[in-house]
Amino acid sequence: MERLLIRGGRSLEGDIRISGAKNAALPIMAATLLADGPSVIGNIPDLHDITTTMELLGRMGVRLTVDERMRVEIDPTCIDNCHAPYELVKTMRASILVLGPLLARHGEADVSLPGGCAIGTRPVNLHVEGLRALGADISVANGYIRARCRRLKGTRLVMDLVTVTGTENLMMAAVLAEGQTIIENAAREPEVVDLANCLNAMGARVSGAGTDTITIEGVERLSGTRYEVLPDRIETGTFLVAAAMTGGRVHLKNTAPYLLDAVIGKLRESGAEITVGEDWIALDMGGRRPHAVNVRTAPYPAYPTDMQAQICALNAVAEGVGMVTETVFENRFMHVLEIQRMGADVRLEGHTAISNGVERLTGAPVMATDLRASASLVLAGLVSEGDTLVDRIYHIDRGYECIEEKLAQLGADIRRMPGEIVRSHA
Repeated sequence: MERLLIRGGRSLEGDIRISGAKNAALPIMAATLLADGPSVIGNIPDLHDITTTMELLGRMGVRLTVDERMRVEIDPTCIDNCHAPYELVKTMRASILVLGPLLARHGEADVSLPGGCAIGTRPVNLHVEGLRALGADISVANGYIRARCRRLKGTRLVMDLVTVTGTENLMMAAVLAEGQTIIENAAREPEVVDLANCLNAMGARVSGAGTDTITIEGVERLSGTRYEVLPDRIETGTFLVAAAMTGGRVHLKNTAPYLLDAVIGKLRESGAEITVGEDWIALDMGGRRPHAVNVRTAPYPAYPTDMQAQICALNAVAEGVGMVTETVFENRFMHVLEIQRMGADVRLEGHTAISNGVERLTGAPVMATDLRASASLVLAGLVSEGDTLVDRIYHIDRGYECIEEKLAQLGADIRRMPGEIVRSHA
């Protein structure tokens, strides 16, 4: 099992290019199942979750072709089954996103209940209830969701909770339904908007994406399209926080500043000088130590839960006391125990992490518990004395493209290490 070895103490400086957004690419790849012809999706990040999705589509008979720039041509016309098996779905919750497209386009789907990061309960009941309201016959047994329908019927859906994947799944199902579907209390995340834009490029009639009410006028068919995935706002935010923690200066290209208002606001509050252009962000910390900030996560456009662990890492080495409150997931502070092992003065009170910043952390062996927690441990390693060894980095490879290469490009002393080989002495 591979690990990352980080020798801290270096300020990050330089330019890097931001990758496409995993959380937009995955639903868009699922959406290509709705078309009656091939689609070409560009700006796809080279990540484990993308590879898993491609394998999942391939198992269904979909033809996939990838070029050297990670543009993926997806041809769903040769699909020969609508089965998403447990051995793939268990590794990635986003696999549930094939449920709506398969049901709407082919009238059937057998999808395993999903797995993924252990950051709290994320039930799929809202997906199931929404599809039933659209007219699907659904049963859940033996670890699988079994869904059948003729043609789905448009209806009014009121979501009990704001759910990104739930909104996306139901939106994809509704584009081929008969009549109008209205999704109320819909997720407003940019990735939902990106999916809606892609669906409309395929011939769908979706309006209101980016607000809490999405309206879909069902159409008879969708065609293939060419589409570019939006930049990854969480990768962007992670590198901005890394630069702020190390007192550095970075220029991030091929990104979208308007997606990061809440994060940029908190980093400016911490003392960072930030300038933005149409597709770039520059941060200059001027060698200064950041000030601690108070953060409360909430659905978009508020501060994102996917940037919570990173700002906890910043507060660990910032001047003053900072409080980070998690409101989205109930079990997303597992990184705190690991950062404590590195010398952080942080304690948990319910759903709030309270940090009294120290000047420098101490390198230690640490273990990643989920995707964003692993990123926070890497950031902590950048500002630690000595060596930090981050284990179980398969988590970070699910969501960050070549993180060690990009950090090294900015001057970090970081490299990927093979796992230890356990030898038997019997």
